[in-house]
Amino acid sequence: MLFNEKKSAQAAAYFLHRGVNGRLSLLKLMKLMYLAERESLRKYGEPMIGDRLVSMEHGPVLSHTLNHMNGLRESSPDGWDSWVADRENHDLALSREVHDARRDLPLLSDADLEILELMWANYGHMTGFQLRDLTHDICNEWEDPDNSSTPIPYARLLRCVGYTPEVAKEIEKRLCSQRKLELVLSGG
Repeated sequence: MLFNEKKSAQAAAYFLHRGVNGRLSLLKLMKLMYLAERESLRKYGEPMIGDRLVSMEHGPVLSHTLNHMNGLRESSPDGWDSWVADRENHDLALSREVHDARRDLPLLSDADLEILELMWANYGHMTGFQLRDLTHDICNEWEDPDNSSTPIPYARLLRCVGYTPEVAKEIEKRLCSQRKLELVLSGG
């Protein structure tokens, strides 16, 4: 699955909607989104967003989403910038109202929303730094990149969430083939 910017933006909007006054720290939002992507892979063997998984100093992140959060990637129409306001003092804010997630965030399936709701219920009370520490402890796929960044292969994450090495490799192979096909079909 290729990175889906619009779905990433709507997942971010879900969490921002749940935050105080529609705001969350960048660190907290990133960790919640990473944990949601991880849970989707654990539960379904499929990513929710299709982002590139990376180990960084403050734990695992979604690379393309982080670039959007930091203003380093141009937004597509109805993409990141239409849902998330510019970064200010390490916080991100919701840029349009969300009243009902099922109605207002149409790219998120019921399964996606179930995962996002679970992540908020389990971790929404935590600060960004608490979540950073938590991901260092529970996300065994994360490896300290020594002030750099290193990719997290899907197979490694899948093994860490309970898949056998053989099944993890097969899922990774299928996801890679799916990504190649989507690239060809999109003309990329």
